Amino acid sequence: MSRCLTVLAIALLAGCAIAKPRTDDPLEKYNREAYQFNTAVDKVAVRPVALAYRKVTNPPVRRSFSDFFTNIRMPVTVANDLLQARPKQALQSTARFLVNLTLGIGGFFDPASQLGLPIEDNDFGITLARWGAPEGDFLMLPLLGPTTVRDMWRIPVDSYFFDPLTLFAANHHYNGLQYAPQAMYLVTLRSRAIDAESFLQSAYDPYVFIRDAYRQQRLYKLYDGNPPAALIERMQGLDNPGFDPDELLEQQHDWEKSHPKSGSPH
Repeated sequence: MSRCLTVLAIALLAGCAIAKPRTDDPLEKYNREAYQFNTAVDKVAVRPVALAYRKVTNPPVRRSFSDFFTNIRMPVTVANDLLQARPKQALQSTARFLVNLTLGIGGFFDPASQLGLPIEDNDFGITLARWGAPEGDFLMLPLLGPTTVRDMWRIPVDSYFFDPLTLFAANHHYNGLQYAPQAMYLVTLRSRAIDAESFLQSAYDPYVFIRDAYRQQRLYKLYDGNPPAALIERMQGLDNPGFDPDELLEQQHDWEKSHPKSGSPH
């Protein structure tokens, strides 16, 4: 991360104790196998659909669908803001949801941003973290991707109680068509990730890249985009005795030389 980090740790957020992240990976063998499985499924089934979606749509259309799904899932954020005793953020997210739902024609447009209403993304994993639950081991779940023992609970809790897409599918029956919004949401997410594939393909170890990127992204979310520098350094191993960044950079350069086509889309 190139952005500057404040050295001052935010010890408490909304009166909730924040658990420190763990940096070990005791389940690495299993995680790598799950990662290989997910990569194979993505290559065969998910990525081709996302590419087809990008071919039949243009950027404005994709942005509208992305705005719609971001807005329609805003109740997940509002509910977790309330669980974290953050009424100000809950009110802002509620206002944003209602403005985009009405003035934004169902959420396909984003007038809330023009009105200065900030966008926030919250979930039950962050709720557990802010109330002091430890992160636990890193996990690569088949089909679901990277998570941790703590964060994995956001999948059933947010989906079952707060996510309008899941609630719609559970309470309507249209011969399977009730799952179409969820499927379209996943295609939208995968389509957005295509632009970032070159970063993964040029990584010295793609699994480690995803693992560390996920952990850092969650850490930034936990601390509202401003995590303590000490936690970032610990997560990256920069505080380990004998750490040599030049050696790590040399390994990356050697790998890139032996994979000259890795940066090009496949």
